[in-house]
Amino acid sequence: MSLRPLYGHAALRHRLTSAASDDRLPASLLLQGRRGVGKQRLALWLGQYLLCDRALADRLPEPCGSCPQCRYAVRVVHPDLHWFFPRPRLKDGDASPEEIKADYDDVIRERMEAEGLWAPSLGTEGLHVRTMRALVHQSTRRPAMAQRAVFVVGDAERMITQLGGDHGANAFLKLLEEPPPSTTLILTTSEPGNLLPTITSRVVAIRVLPLGQQDMEDFLDDAAVARKLSRVPRADALARMNGAPGELFGADSMTAALAAAQRMLDAALEPSTPNGSAERIKVAARQGVAGARGTFTDILEALTHLLHRRVQELVSLGRDVDARRTASAVMLVEHTKAKAQGNLSPQLLSAALLTSLHRTLRP
Repeated sequence: MSLRPLYGHAALRHRLTSAASDDRLPASLLLQGRRGVGKQRLALWLGQYLLCDRALADRLPEPCGSCPQCRYAVRVVHPDLHWFFPRPRLKDGDASPEEIKADYDDVIRERMEAEGLWAPSLGTEGLHVRTMRALVHQSTRRPAMAQRAVFVVGDAERMITQLGGDHGANAFLKLLEEPPPSTTLILTTSEPGNLLPTITSRVVAIRVLPLGQQDMEDFLDDAAVARKLSRVPRADALARMNGAPGELFGADSMTAALAAAQRMLDAALEPSTPNGSAERIKVAARQGVAGARGTFTDILEALTHLLHRRVQELVSLGRDVDARRTASAVMLVEHTKAKAQGNLSPQLLSAALLTSLHRTLRP
């Protein structure tokens, strides 16, 4: 079993491979963009390109796909391609680098057995200090098979390095700032505002855009994807994906986010009465505290989807004025998304957003 082919991002791929061929690729990168657009898959693809026997030497636009390095990399069993992402804390709080590596090997094997289609990490999972120590430990070793080593760190905003003076955290920051000559580090994030400034100042940030229509169509035509989504109507899959294929495989979390978003929209549409105001306060209070920012961002994404759908319904009913009001409400949600990247409470943001939505949708 192996990763699915990488769909989309053609222009960005060309930029990255051109920079690598010209020896201009930064040693520490941060791929940032919407949740589910394929940032980790792109990072693994770039890792394969850098490890490929022919790609850099022959200035190929893609990994050759046939050399031993590529064959191992696409199955994510290459000893010099290291992939870290949020995981539950191991029961042994003093787990060794070898135990942490074994845990990741097991999970990556499960992801490959699922044909390279996996659900997003849960909100309770993180990149714990022991994990970052294991990464730093691995970086001190010489490449085992290729000429270099590549480290991919997915959902880097979940990195728990806030323990003041922790040696592992400081060592990782030092590694980001000055990687060994034969090492490339690629971090990904959907919430760059939640990264520590000490991390963002040490990486070169690159924006990863959503997929276009044809790329989404090609993704749905992939045999493994088609099997996985055999019971989902194609039109529904395209609407739910909205440029981010990863959104299709977090069904449980997406269902919860849509339900929460619907509650927000219903509350915003409540009349300007004491009961309506009370309902908006109650819904805002359910959004949790700052530690739930990832979940809150999912809800805002779902709310954007619901508002777009409402615009289409209103236009079809000939209610153009209401449709224009709803379209302007989308910008209010986008503004809240930007604020959610900071350290503000989802409860406070929700309360302000519901008030603004109410005034816009029910003037």
